[in-house]
Amino acid sequence: MASRIHPTAIVEDNVQIGDGTSIWDNVQVRHSTSIGEQCIIGGKSTISYGVRIGNRCKINSSVYICTEVTLEDGVMISAGTIFTNDRFPRATSPDLKTLRPSDPDEHTESTLVCEGATIGAGCIIGSNLVIGRWAMVGMGAIVTKSIPAFHLALGSPAKSRGAVCRCGQLLTMFTDEQPDDDEYQCSSCGRTYRRSGFEIAELQ
Repeated sequence: MASRIHPTAIVEDNVQIGDGTSIWDNVQVRHSTSIGEQCIIGGKSTISYGVRIGNRCKINSSVYICTEVTLEDGVMISAGTIFTNDRFPRATSPDLKTLRPSDPDEHTESTLVCEGATIGAGCIIGSNLVIGRWAMVGMGAIVTKSIPAFHLALGSPAKSRGAVCRCGQLLTMFTDEQPDDDEYQCSSCGRTYRRSGFEIAELQ
């Protein structure tokens, strides 16, 4: 299945686009970016150069993904989300006489969004962090630290508040009274999980 690119989209040179991927209106994809198969890139989104996007990712409208961001397979980025890659950015040199280049330098930091993870609408994602497998970030969150696999992170700054299943169903909300070791079963699909400290793992 061929990829579909809206006539108003701008796709620069040396961009790889997988089969079945749709790129909608007024999207900009910068050079040297790789987009996998069966992805959806929503209208008015901007993907900077050198970004790596896996297969079957869904990127909604008005998303900004900057250089040094990698999305693994099956990631969802909801509308209005912004990624960053520099903790202390400046436009110019200290004397204000030289515009700093936009190319990566020693200040540029990477972010990895692992397979199956979801980032809710209107989030801001910091740099030098990992959002774990099948984690979920609630809408409007500001993410400044890495989020473990299967965790539900909420707030500003985002903190782990619960656990979610692969299918997206809430498994539990964390409380101070819960033991550090516990097991959960999804009420929707029946998958089971074990919590050990801060780590949540699937049970076979």
